[in-house]
Amino acid sequence: MRVLLVEDDPMIGEAIQGALKDASYAADWVSNGQAALATLDCQHYDLVLLDLGLPGKDGLDVLTSIRAGGNPVPLLIITARDELDDRLRGLDGGADDYVLKPFEIAELLARMRAVLRRKGGSATPVLGNGVVSLDPATRQASVGSEAPIQLSNREFALLQALLIRPGAILSRSELEDRIYGWGEEVESNAVEYLIHALRRKLGSEVIKNVRGVGWMVSKGA
Repeated sequence: MRVLLVEDDPMIGEAIQGALKDASYAADWVSNGQAALATLDCQHYDLVLLDLGLPGKDGLDVLTSIRAGGNPVPLLIITARDELDDRLRGLDGGADDYVLKPFEIAELLARMRAVLRRKGGSATPVLGNGVVSLDPATRQASVGSEAPIQLSNREFALLQALLIRPGAILSRSELEDRIYGWGEEVESNAVEYLIHALRRKLGSEVIKNVRGVGWMVSKGA
């Protein structure tokens, strides 16, 4: 899952980006509003973390531009502005949640998961298709009634990308796009290696190969 972080403070930005990568997100980071809008024009993101106190173009103006352009991307405001008026303007302007600095990374990650569930129309935190289930909070997967199995960060990211859209075929480039952020080296056979590892842990039938096109998980059992 790919996240765009818009934060002008270098220390905060580096800390959040590192925490997102540790939590299996492909995280890209820009430091101003114009760069955020330009990036969103050319790259798909599953979620945006938006600071308000940005140089040049204020975060609320960035939010307005995103929604005016018809982009429904899930968006959390992360800011030190704690005035009620700012919170109301952010939420009424189309933000999905509002997180005040300073915050614990665990809370931010939990709020991100909650927003993604709401946007996906799911009340349960666990992703599944009737064959395999995946808990984003623990990064554990299970098949049927078998005991949960811990996945690596990138194994989790790949399986999550497939389970968000069961029945949809994702190509190698689409899967790489959801697993790797800017500047991360991608080996030519990285996706195949991860799928092989997941099949070894969860069974050969969990992820299906559509020859010449990509990979998928079934829509339901």
